[in-house]
Amino acid sequence: MRFILFVFIVLALGLSLPVHAQGLSQTIRGRILDRESQQPLIGATVLVVGSSPLLVGTADVNGDFKIPQVPVGRHTLKISFVGYEEQTIPELLLGSGKELVLNIGLGESFTKLNEVTVTGEREKGTARNDMATVSARSISVEESKRYAASLSDPARTAQTLAGVSGTSGGDLSNEIVVRGNSPRGLLWRIEGVEAPNPNHFSDAGASGGAVSVLSTNALANSDFFTAAFPAEYGNALSGVFDVRLRAGNNQKREYAFQAGVLGVEFALEGPFSARSKASYLVNYRYSSLALLNNLGVDVTGDGSVPKYQDLSFKVNVPVGRHNLVFWGIGGLSSNNFVAARDSSIWKSYFDRFDGGSSSDVATGGLTYTHVLNDRAYLETALTASGDRHGYQGYEVGEGYRRVLDADQQFVNTALRGSLLYNYKLSARHTLRAGAVVSRLGFDARSGFRSDDYGGQFVQFLQRTGAATTTQAYGQWKYRATKQLTVTSGVHFLRFGLNGNTALEPRVGARWAFSPKQSLSAGAGLHSRLEAPFVYFTQLPQAGGGYAEPNRNLGLARALHYVLGYDNLLREDLRLRVEPYYQYLYDVAISPNRNSTFAALNFSGGAPTEALVARGKGQNYGLDVTLEKFFTGQYYFQLTGSLYDSRYQAADGKWRNTRYNGNFVANALGGREFKVGREHNNLVSLNLRLLWAGGNRYTPVDLDASRQAGYAVLLEDRAWAEQGPGYFRLDLRASYRNNRPRASHIISLDIQNVTNNQNIFGRFYDRYSQQLETSYQTSLVPFLNYRVEF
Repeated sequence: MRFILFVFIVLALGLSLPVHAQGLSQTIRGRILDRESQQPLIGATVLVVGSSPLLVGTADVNGDFKIPQVPVGRHTLKISFVGYEEQTIPELLLGSGKELVLNIGLGESFTKLNEVTVTGEREKGTARNDMATVSARSISVEESKRYAASLSDPARTAQTLAGVSGTSGGDLSNEIVVRGNSPRGLLWRIEGVEAPNPNHFSDAGASGGAVSVLSTNALANSDFFTAAFPAEYGNALSGVFDVRLRAGNNQKREYAFQAGVLGVEFALEGPFSARSKASYLVNYRYSSLALLNNLGVDVTGDGSVPKYQDLSFKVNVPVGRHNLVFWGIGGLSSNNFVAARDSSIWKSYFDRFDGGSSSDVATGGLTYTHVLNDRAYLETALTASGDRHGYQGYEVGEGYRRVLDADQQFVNTALRGSLLYNYKLSARHTLRAGAVVSRLGFDARSGFRSDDYGGQFVQFLQRTGAATTTQAYGQWKYRATKQLTVTSGVHFLRFGLNGNTALEPRVGARWAFSPKQSLSAGAGLHSRLEAPFVYFTQLPQAGGGYAEPNRNLGLARALHYVLGYDNLLREDLRLRVEPYYQYLYDVAISPNRNSTFAALNFSGGAPTEALVARGKGQNYGLDVTLEKFFTGQYYFQLTGSLYDSRYQAADGKWRNTRYNGNFVANALGGREFKVGREHNNLVSLNLRLLWAGGNRYTPVDLDASRQAGYAVLLEDRAWAEQGPGYFRLDLRASYRNNRPRASHIISLDIQNVTNNQNIFGRFYDRYSQQLETSYQTSLVPFLNYRVEF
């Protein structure tokens, strides 16, 4: 730790050597569009607030604007156009190494005026999707970079929001628990299309992992929904993460390189030619630990080096007023571990295992946006995706001979075609409709030694197959008055394997009853498929052979109800309160009347039981956020959530779910300082304080476990026990040095600064025949250096 701090200080001092950098400047440019119709707003103006002399850009026939020679630092932009609501974007960071390129959407004023610009500033964090009215938030790339221990990961940034927790998955996981729901209920979308879990070191059927495949070098701002999402989002039970990739710079070649604990990364972008508006963006990353291991440096001492690499790209080709996009992301990750061949140093049962795991993911496609006229556009997309999760484990026995303990591999593929039609009738009415057809394929095997079958190796799954899903939706946005906006719609989902269908109505409203205050509400029915391999689980039969009891398993469903109150206490300070209730039904459970099993308590993996869609669940709570936007060189955000999450399995009793932590609170903030002779450089200090309810677990019957030789759980007390509260303090320090041709950034993130020993869970160890406690990670530093040029 002292060595890392020393390196940080040396690099910071080295970068701060005097440089003649008077008048460092950069370009701000981008495109201004009508938010609903996506038409260019010719003549719209962009003003750099407080600039002297005045710095202004004007949109051309394509909606493009450009403001050159803007001094580096933070700037507030004001965007206006006759008949449209004025928008202010505060405290944008402009560095010397990269141009700042923005895509800005303005909303048409309710009462169109000919000579007067209407004021109605779009609040920070407002979702990009204009159909969202409640429980929606935009997550910016800068927030992912700035927040302490977010590590430029949008999923870890989402964990700081009200109603969101990630402590149940462990400190090294970015899984997202939304309002007490299983993380399996989260839908990932990339470029408007459903995508597999974009994380390294993930489990089959899970939605999180240890390291994100998504790089902030390739990301634009993304939307995150926690309840009652609009009708275009299907196959989601708890939340939606709608990720967008940004287009590369189409006027100038730019590069970025960074190296740190997490990886070595390189990005390049630029135009294909000086006469073309087409652009490319490519980003590649390779694990730092794997790189050191390849160079012969044993960084772990036992050969268990996590390896990963990922690639992201986007090619953007304007065709007149139309647009063609070719995009993709992909990641490979693996980790092997070997038991010491000296049994005298084994401390637990798990020390006697060899094994290896891998998880790979890829998704990409073509998207073509065709502008039909000044009010309508059509978007078509063809995408392909796949993910693979594998694990092999061996128990090292007498004579250090290996016995196969588990052998699993899950391969999922998806081919999708989608169509979206958007029509803006007027400033009052916008219609959107679409359809998605998906062909899902899988090749899966899952076998392991099962205590339920006398410790014998049982092959629970060995199948290949395919199924089709069909989705269709329609939405209507109605601005009844200047203060009242109502959205409504319906989503249809059909699973071709067993014919199960769902028709899901959705409705939302927002009423701005005063210039600074508003009430919002949303309600909707949502449903989700299980992972394809779940429907083909095989169970051994007494007379021989296998049965497939889950082929006709129904869709899990959830009714969401949410209210919202927003108060803009001042221009940069907002209070948000959201009470909610969710009723879940048709949840997958075991048909055994004495069983407490429910799919709501699992984050990933394959079941080894027959399932029926008869379970129930409910989540209710209150989320509160007090947020001070980044102005005056500082910000803070306080969030608190009180909630209760329960389920009912076949035994008919209501119990805590695994994810019922009962409360979670975050306090984060930061301060930025201008330094250097010309005040062109920035020092930033950020912190995050997290306090949450402890993880839940099912207690172990110790005497019965010792007699059986494996853990015997007290099923009648499923998830009844809860560990102590979770506490963690994270810090981040960074230094940005702007030079004439490049920006250098060095940062140090320290997770769990106080080295608090948070309990992860309790388990029965067969080796010691005792109840043992596992802990979350201790203090972990992440040093990173980045250069943009």
